[in-house]
Order: sequence, then C-alpha cells, then structure tokens
Amino acid sequence: MKKNIIISMSAALLALAMPSCKKDFLDQKNPNAIALSEALKTPSDVLSAVNGIYQSLRNSNNIGENSGLWTDERSDDTGRNDNQSNAGEPFQFNDFSLLPSNTYLKSHWVSLYGTIARANVVLSNIDNVTFTDANQKQQYIAEAKFLRAVMYFHLVRMWGDVPLVTKQLTYTELPANTFREKQATVYGQIVADLKDALNSTLPDLQSGSGLGRASKAAINATLGQVYLTMATTQDQSKRTENLNNAKTYLLAAYNVRKFGALSSIPYTDVFDVSKKSTCPEIIWQIVNKQGDPVYSSSIAANNQAKGETINSLVTSSGVGGNVTRDLIVEYEQGDPRMAFSVKFANDPIVKDYFITKYRDTSPTASNLGYGGNDWILIRYADVILMLAEVSNYLGDTGSAISYLDMVRTRAGMPTYAVSLTNPAYAAKYTDLRMAILHERRVELAFEHHRWFDLLRTFTTDELVNYFKGKSQSNFGIAKLANFSSKDRYFPIPFDEYKLNPEKMYQNPGYQ
Repeated sequence: MKKNIIISMSAALLALAMPSCKKDFLDQKNPNAIALSEALKTPSDVLSAVNGIYQSLRNSNNIGENSGLWTDERSDDTGRNDNQSNAGEPFQFNDFSLLPSNTYLKSHWVSLYGTIARANVVLSNIDNVTFTDANQKQQYIAEAKFLRAVMYFHLVRMWGDVPLVTKQLTYTELPANTFREKQATVYGQIVADLKDALNSTLPDLQSGSGLGRASKAAINATLGQVYLTMATTQDQSKRTENLNNAKTYLLAAYNVRKFGALSSIPYTDVFDVSKKSTCPEIIWQIVNKQGDPVYSSSIAANNQAKGETINSLVTSSGVGGNVTRDLIVEYEQGDPRMAFSVKFANDPIVKDYFITKYRDTSPTASNLGYGGNDWILIRYADVILMLAEVSNYLGDTGSAISYLDMVRTRAGMPTYAVSLTNPAYAAKYTDLRMAILHERRVELAFEHHRWFDLLRTFTTDELVNYFKGKSQSNFGIAKLANFSSKDRYFPIPFDEYKLNPEKMYQNPGYQ
C-alpha cells in the first residue's frame, strides 16, 4: 500500500523540483531541471518558482484552452459524436457515462494538484530567502496563493470533498494527507488564500510584460465568484452573507476597469489576436506566442472543420470543435455573437456546426497552426453578468437588469424589457434567473464557464430535470438518458480511491 501511495499521489501532491529562471516567464526549461535542495536561495530563484506555477497552467490537462473536455463537453454546449475515439474515454464526459478509471479524468486531477504542489513549494520555502524588497516577497506570496486558490476552486466544484494540502509534502507525509476534506473547509482555505493575496502590492490590472500574471482585479473577480458559488451551493444559512460578499468583491473588480461602457469595446475585439494585449475587457489570460512551436495556441486550428478556412491556415481533416444543436437553438434570431462564434461546415464528413470564436489566419501562425490566441480566464462581461446574478438573488432586480442590459446592448441585442415583449423569448426565459443564465451561455460560449454556471444555478434535482427536459435529437449520439444525480460531481479517480477507500471515499453513483 505504501508503494502505491507514493506512485499515485506523488504526481498529484509532490513537487520536488522547480524550473530555472528566465526573463520571460513563458520561457521555462524543464520543470525538473533544478533539485529543490538547490533551489529557492535568492529572490530570483523564487521568481523562477512562481513562474513555474504559471507555466503549469499551460499543461493540456490543466485549465487552459484544452480544458473543454472537463467543462464544456460536460455541459450542453459541446461534445463529440465519436464514441470510439481514444477508446471512447473522451466520449464518456458528454455521454454522462464517466468511469472512475477514465485516464483523462485522472490526468486533470493530477495536473491541478501538480500546480498546487508548485505553489506549496514556494509558500513553504519563501521565508528562508532574504529579500531586500518586502513588497516583492509579498507579491510572490500573493501570486502563489492566488493560483493555489484557483486550483482548489476548480477541484471542489468538480469533485466536492477533496484532499486539502497547504504545504510542501515529503513522501513520508503522504499517507496522513491522503483523505478528502469537507467542502466547507476547502472553501474556507480558498477564501483565506484569496484574501491574503489581496493584501499585497499587486497592480489593479496587469499590462505589458505583466500580462498573464495575477492582479487585484483578477483576485477580486475570483473571490466574488467563489462567494457566489458558496451562496448557491453551500450552507444556505449563510446565503445572504455570501451574496453580499460576492457583490462587494465583484464590484471591486468592476470598478478598476479602464473603460467606460462595455459597449465601447466591440465583441470581436475581445478575441482579436492583434488586440489581445490592449483590449481593456480582458482581466486575466494565459499568454501565448504566435509562431512559437512550444508556446503558441492550437485552439484555432483544432476547432477548424474540414473544408473550412475561417479559423486557421491549417488544412483540417476532421469535424473540428463540435457544437451541440442545443446551443445553436439557444441563440436568439439575429444575435451577431452566433455568426462570430459558430459556423456550419458543409463538408460531407461534417455537416455540422463548429467553433469559430478563436481565429488566427496570420502568416506567422502558418499552416502549422502556431496561433497567437491568448486563453481568456476572466473578462469583464463575465464579471458584469455575475453582478446581474448576485443582484437578482438579493432582490435588486433593477440593478440585475441594468447589468444584463450592458452585455445585451454591447452585443446589439434588445434590452431585457424589450425582449420580454417577444413571446418566444418570454416563454423560453420565464424569469430573470433564466434570462441571465441564457445570456451567460451565448456571451461566454466556449470559454469553459457553462458547466460551472449550471452547477451554480440549479440544485442537483433541478439540474437532472433541466437535462431530462432537453431534446435528444440536439445531442447526437450522447445519451441524455444517462444523466442523473451522480453527474453533479466527477468520480474520484480510481487510483486515488484505492489508496484508502475509507478516507478517499467514492462519490455517489460511481461505486
């Protein structure tokens, strides 16, 4: 058993080495290049280690552009009509037939904990380093805690109770830390980390060479979302308190924006590769380098369907980023976001919609698909719609509608009041809660928010009914009938469960 613990949990909870330092925090060498015993002696070493935390986000199994398998494909927005690809394991996510032995599931778990382990190395060793600038030390601590909090926020929403580790572990300490902690405790740590991160001299917003790093706007926005999630999914005796806290931190993020009305920023500018470093709507992103074989984006090329050229110079031979018809029918007539975000591919092997929201047809990206698209993690339309959500739950419908209309107006859509005079809109979005959920779906499509929005909006029973009420014909071969209360959470990966079936207990429905 001890041997199995080391093999399984070392990848998830241990970080025994950190990357070497580079001027550009994207350009990292092998993260196993320096043994921990030789690292973290100088502020430069700490910077290298912090850069290594950011670098881990770029892993295809983490939270970047390739994380749609664990988010959008789990929702009603995307999926795949091939249940044989890669032994059918990816298909299990949108077919709601996920097995604890799924290797993609395990890879995501390991990657998230790998980022946490890197953060823990920094936080466990930084006090041993002498800093001449106290603010610099506090900034590094803030960045590490912010990134650790983001990882735990993903974990707790996906799996519920999860192991909570906040220090660098040795092999001998692993068994004692191999147990699932209750969600309330995990959320408590997330909030504590984020509040600590705010107590620093990080800038309100990042720019220039700082793009991709933590800022107070990103921390406030995340903390607001955390409180909103707690208000809707956790202890309901604290609902109002959590909603008010969510409003406070979301407003703090909103109030440091460097633009006036959202409508001053064209929707297409947000995803324009040539404007990614200057668009004032973007709060936090994973930065990619156009033309670089290692640090470029592949999302434009990967999404492109056979016979199409809108996304990339790459010649595609497949179906690209598949879109469910359930999402297509969600768009209101004349919504320009649909024309920008999706397109119907008429090639005989496709005959379906594919994602066009991310494009890079520049010669620098080339026909190899080395795109320059940054992966946007937080932007202001997201914050504004969360403010609409919070305001509605607090009974302030006037403010909720005002926030909702900011997004609709920018998109060129009628205001909420005018839309209610449309019988089709009024019948489909029967209350303001559903109208906000709809707006988040079409505004933030393919940005990996949808699954978390559903979890936050519906109770487990409501979520089951919501999926059961959909049309099977809009989901291809993925079976809606498979959806049940078990799908509120992912199963604990089998390799983790078997370490200690009592303390790493399996989620209901996956035994």
